[in-house]
Amino acid sequence: MLPFRPARGRIRGRARVLAAAFLMALLGTLLPALPAATAHAAARTVAGGRLDWGIKSSFQSYVTGPIAHGSWTLNGGAATVGDSRFRFHSATGSYDPDSGALTAGFSGGVHFTGHRKPDGSYEMDLTISRPQVAVADGRGTLYADMTSKEKGTGRVTTAARVPLATLELGGVDTRGGGTPIALTNVPAKLTAQGARAFAGYYTEGTQLDPVSLSADVRADGERSTAAPQASPSGDDTDKGKDARHGSFTEAAVDWGVRRTFREYVTGSIAQGKWQLSDGAQDGGALFRFPHGKGTYDAEAGTLKAGFTGTLRFTGKNLDLTLTAVSVTVEDGRGTLAADVTTGGRTGRATPLATFEAKRLTPEKGLIKLTEAPAQLTAEGAEAFGGLYRAGTDMDPVSLAVAVDKKAALPALPDLGSDPKAAPADGKQAKQAAPEQAAAASSGSARTVILLVAAGVLLVAVAAFLVLRARRRTTPTAPPQD
Repeated sequence: MLPFRPARGRIRGRARVLAAAFLMALLGTLLPALPAATAHAAARTVAGGRLDWGIKSSFQSYVTGPIAHGSWTLNGGAATVGDSRFRFHSATGSYDPDSGALTAGFSGGVHFTGHRKPDGSYEMDLTISRPQVAVADGRGTLYADMTSKEKGTGRVTTAARVPLATLELGGVDTRGGGTPIALTNVPAKLTAQGARAFAGYYTEGTQLDPVSLSADVRADGERSTAAPQASPSGDDTDKGKDARHGSFTEAAVDWGVRRTFREYVTGSIAQGKWQLSDGAQDGGALFRFPHGKGTYDAEAGTLKAGFTGTLRFTGKNLDLTLTAVSVTVEDGRGTLAADVTTGGRTGRATPLATFEAKRLTPEKGLIKLTEAPAQLTAEGAEAFGGLYRAGTDMDPVSLAVAVDKKAALPALPDLGSDPKAAPADGKQAKQAAPEQAAAASSGSARTVILLVAAGVLLVAVAAFLVLRARRRTTPTAPPQD
């Protein structure tokens, strides 16, 4: 009697079942490695950063040259950095690490004037402010708010978010999720809309100065690690109402001294620097002296305040220290004074600059003066070693006084994190976090290895089972009786 042998279909079915079970076991081992490679990164918020752009250096030279006889001024906390570049600050926006889409808007502006007319107005008058960079699908655009006087007609136009320049991103990849996101020396070309907003001085396609930016990103809901830039007043005597006179214990004065002086200090002549101590803060284009205390009378238009902080400039043949900064307002004029140490001598409460201060009425718990034009005093000219004459325009003065315990002082410009060194050819967009890159690489490598191993083992098991089944179903010679 021949031994019982299962049918081929049943054997092959068992082989398939065993192969499937083996594959499921392998997938159970594999799946823990997949989330790192397939999960979508959470959306990010842009909070803090800087954009450095000279707009067009030859235009700057034209404005200040012998033809236009003009100048440019900064506003909104914009600063200068390096050669012929303007620095805009306090980036806000959004970032998608999966697609690389980035929107980052910056604060600050630059105002160009030239070709002065007999009536004191300017034939050329152009303001570029609040630049915003948008990157999506490998393309980039730089927008800006612009006010310009048309060349020839003198017609003034103002427009928000003008697509001013296209950014040639080339091989830049903004995906990944590292922080800060950085773009370095990205080529820029003037758009048709930008040419019109540029008052007709340049045509569409004109090469502009390259754009560099960095933007800090954090997951939605994640708290910023930046130090707080403003603080509420500790004075609770006003019970949340705007008082018109009294004392205060929280105020700040912002002053950049003079832009060209800062550039002189750090330039090739003085080869120096500045140092801040005792609570003084650096806002890029200005210095903040905080923790002001004093008294005010809005009806009489008077104010007296003293601030903390020390600012010291050093360099070749230069050693100048300002401390014990104070502000006095009377009869519609303000005076900024400080203890000035230079040449081994200290002058107490030296008046350095005067500025207009006609209105001291509190609004929403704050007395504010924003970028009030300032002029150097005779004592200030002496303190600066005769570098400037009395009456010279200095950087504007901003003053904020909290007369309500719930009021918060304005924030300083937020320049974000210092971006790491990046290539100067614009070919790299992001500073990827090393641990993220390592994790992604490790996850991808492990996934590939497991997939290959799974395939090899599955083929081997299937081949073994099929071969075994064939052997069992092959007829054999009956036993010899």
